Amino acid sequence: MNTLENMTPREIVNELDKYIIGQTEAKKSVAVALRNRYRRLQLDEDLQKEITPKNMLMIGATGVGKTEIARRLATIVKAPFIKVEATKFTEVGYIGRDVESMVRDLVEAAIGLVEKRQYSSVYIQAEKKAIDRLVKILVPGIKKEKKETASGNPFEAMFQNMGMNVGPKHPEEEEEEVTEAISTNRETIKQQIRDGLLDTREVTIEVEENKKAKSSPMNAGLEQMGIDLNETLGAMRPKNKVKRSVTVKEAIEILIQEESEKLVNREDIHSEAIRLAQDSGIIFIDEIDKITSKGSNSGEVSREGVQRDILPIVEGSQVSTKYGTIHTDHILFIASGAFHVSKPSDLIPELQGRFPIRVELDDLTKEDFVKILTEPNNALIKQYVAMLRTDNIDVTFTFEAIEQLADIAYRVNHETDNIGARRLHTILEKLLEDLLFEAPDMQMGEITITKNYVTEKIEHIVEDKDLSRYIL
Repeated sequence: MNTLENMTPREIVNELDKYIIGQTEAKKSVAVALRNRYRRLQLDEDLQKEITPKNMLMIGATGVGKTEIARRLATIVKAPFIKVEATKFTEVGYIGRDVESMVRDLVEAAIGLVEKRQYSSVYIQAEKKAIDRLVKILVPGIKKEKKETASGNPFEAMFQNMGMNVGPKHPEEEEEEVTEAISTNRETIKQQIRDGLLDTREVTIEVEENKKAKSSPMNAGLEQMGIDLNETLGAMRPKNKVKRSVTVKEAIEILIQEESEKLVNREDIHSEAIRLAQDSGIIFIDEIDKITSKGSNSGEVSREGVQRDILPIVEGSQVSTKYGTIHTDHILFIASGAFHVSKPSDLIPELQGRFPIRVELDDLTKEDFVKILTEPNNALIKQYVAMLRTDNIDVTFTFEAIEQLADIAYRVNHETDNIGARRLHTILEKLLEDLLFEAPDMQMGEITITKNYVTEKIEHIVEDKDLSRYIL
């Protein structure tokens, strides 16, 4: 995967094309906005401060690809990215999530990215230390094995366990031989671990206890100021060790994580994460149309108040987090909404002005549905074919059947509620319901889904308007 630094807008669009059909204008706008982040960072520091992100508002019916574009961006860009629902926030003074929490979530995402980079840089050292720890558990040293036996020889049992028979010797000679045997045995075990020969063997290891913090009203209030009371108190208490029985493969992963933690500098991670979040962070605010004061939202807790709380963050402000203060001036904000019962102008004027780029996504056509079913890397038909293949059933769809499915989805969307591409999920599930049920008992076989099969299974539901609304 290319990194954002060397991806042109065209390459970003091409990457989005692998998963999202149509919506070329939206893809181009997103690609340009992402490239502009990189361009700004190439300029002199003084000029960087003057260039603010061109925040974007995506407008379109549900199911046309707004959220999917955001979700795929997270996999394309190597930058902190979070998606939040505008409806989850409440105005300051009410119980619920405050809008600043989305910035703290962005910093957490940045922490994860920087940790991954840092852990990658110390992986070889951490793996070596983890394997050494595990080998010592699998082949304990003399102190752990040294027990008096009935014959009075402290090393006899150990020699026998190693398959060695020895005559009477001086204890010091025996100790040297045991030490050498343990060392040889450990090297053998170490190589077997590296070769994966012991992956499924069970071993008991001691790891640091990871207690889940209990939420409380006091801690919830402090979190809004960037303070985690549970974490602060936890740092003052000694960490308990707990025993876990896992496979050798799992043990290595757990111990590598622990050793990596010892090799990295947490303060460096925190400062780097703050810098990364404020220079390259992206926050996607979904359902922003639901916080207008018009239409069906008028009776809910001050939606306009939530807009006014979001405004300073989008304009540029400072937010306190438990890792430090972050400036939001250069975070890229992408908002989206269906705007069925409201319109962008129903947002408060100040907030409208902070989203200068407007992109309207197109309604999906029948031809779009055909492409959605077949072309993307994660196309729905490809998913169902792959799932049924696990039951040794090979399913193929004729092109006429796919066209019929697309036509049904298009008609149902226009005759009932338009939910875009999500309609295809419902229709395909209904179409293949019996096959998905019977497949495990069929053992193997080849099945072709034809236009007639689609008509037989679904057409009667489409023709019955009441039934269609209920099932499809």
